[in-house]
Amino acid sequence: MIKDALLKIIFIPLLGISLPVISDIISYDLYSIPELIAANIFFIFTSFLIWTGCNWIHVRLRPLYAPVSKMFSRVTTVCFISALYGACTGGLSSFIWIKMSRETFEWAGIYKFIAVCVAAVLIFTLVYEILFLSKERELDTKIVDQLDKERSQAELQALTNEMDPHFLFNSLNTLNHLILNDARQAHLFNNKLAQVYKYFLINKTRELISLNDEMEFIDNYFYLLQIRHDNKLQLRVDLTEEAGKAMLPPCAVQVLIENAIKHNEFSDNQPLLIRVSMNGQYIRVSNNAKPKPYVVNSTGIGLKNLNARYRIIAGKSIDIEKNRDSFTVKIPLIK
Repeated sequence: MIKDALLKIIFIPLLGISLPVISDIISYDLYSIPELIAANIFFIFTSFLIWTGCNWIHVRLRPLYAPVSKMFSRVTTVCFISALYGACTGGLSSFIWIKMSRETFEWAGIYKFIAVCVAAVLIFTLVYEILFLSKERELDTKIVDQLDKERSQAELQALTNEMDPHFLFNSLNTLNHLILNDARQAHLFNNKLAQVYKYFLINKTRELISLNDEMEFIDNYFYLLQIRHDNKLQLRVDLTEEAGKAMLPPCAVQVLIENAIKHNEFSDNQPLLIRVSMNGQYIRVSNNAKPKPYVVNSTGIGLKNLNARYRIIAGKSIDIEKNRDSFTVKIPLIK
């Protein structure tokens, strides 16, 4: 509903005083000051009746013409009915005034008064429609924004839930091998795996985490990878002092590291070197490129998942740069 109390306080008296002045229905030299005050009160009451009646018409008609999709038809209908009510009320009021007053009966004056009433009704009806439509649009926008937010949260949850099963499966296979061959290493590997999986569980439902927390997780995660791949992997990290203020989606860097391992060949002689660096706008994860000569069995979740999460959370996209010798992904930092 439109809160029109202030409009009523200002415009009902203003309209009541203006109606007789514009229509010349009062001969001011025929009356004393108290009589003129009483006349203005009478026309202010007429203004109140017109305003209140038109407001009632708007309230009653709105549910009836709400299903009508054409805006012109809706506005025309409410304007016509309101103008008809204003004409009837103004005509009746002018007759009563002429009977009560010292004015000479003239149809021209009555018609002019009715015309002024109709014009005022049309003007204020259009003002009300503009105010109502603005309020309605604002409400619709809030509803749409809320629905978009809920949809985005649902999508984000679905994307996050796809994150970790593949990694966990491989890690458990590695742990099984270590238990049979190196119990001490298996114990250390199990502790690191517990820390990594704890990170997954704690941050699974969060939209953003600090870059420092992500890199602390990457230390544990990369240790597991090096054990699994016999130290054929290298990681170099170059972060600035701004890392403490930077935010990003959970496991964003982990997804890029996993993607590099999944799609490239590496060996003791030609290890896979992964570099993590940053500036004020993005974090850069790059690796030397040596694509596997066969089709990788991939779910296609990795980069697509990360890009979708960035679009949902920040309205941004990741940037991929690739050439013959390197593959680089830039992910925006959020402060």
